[in-house]
Amino acid sequence: MLYQIVSLLLEVVVGLLAGACLLRLYMQWQRIPMSLRSGNPIARFIFTLTDWLVLPLRKALPAVGSLDTASLVGAFLLELGQFTVLWLLQDMAAPVATLPVLALVGLVRLSISALTALVIAYAVLSWVPGPGQSPFADIIERLVAPALAPIRRILPLVGGVDLSPLALLVILQIAAIVLGSFQATLLRLVLV
Repeated sequence: MLYQIVSLLLEVVVGLLAGACLLRLYMQWQRIPMSLRSGNPIARFIFTLTDWLVLPLRKALPAVGSLDTASLVGAFLLELGQFTVLWLLQDMAAPVATLPVLALVGLVRLSISALTALVIAYAVLSWVPGPGQSPFADIIERLVAPALAPIRRILPLVGGVDLSPLALLVILQIAAIVLGSFQATLLRLVLV
């Protein structure tokens, strides 16, 4: 029971912090204004959650082009910390060498979950008429557009309705299932 409680709490806290690191990375890669003076409310939230981790890492890990390596490594370290705590609670049943692999898989799963949430938010916000549009709508649209673009080239409008968000959600869910299966198989192999 203790393991389940700790696992849930870690998943929520690490999911929020690592997700914020990944969003920081992705927004910088998409060149979305991230300065606090830009008035971007999402940027303010992300900086508040991640500066304590990303800024010290940035001193040792400079950006590579438009890739913010400090944010990426910060998200990975958070995932690694989560799996390390769970490993310690499990009486170190699995080999320690599996922890980085599990953290990497967890990071990819978190990315899929975050993109899924962004696509759902994009679809819901697309139903809101233009003048009263949410301040988040433009940012979310810019974040989702690169993932929707290849699908829109293949999938035509159906009766004037864009089904690309639905198609992307199905693809993301399939990827999450495959990744979850891989993670479960990996855990079974190392715990046998």
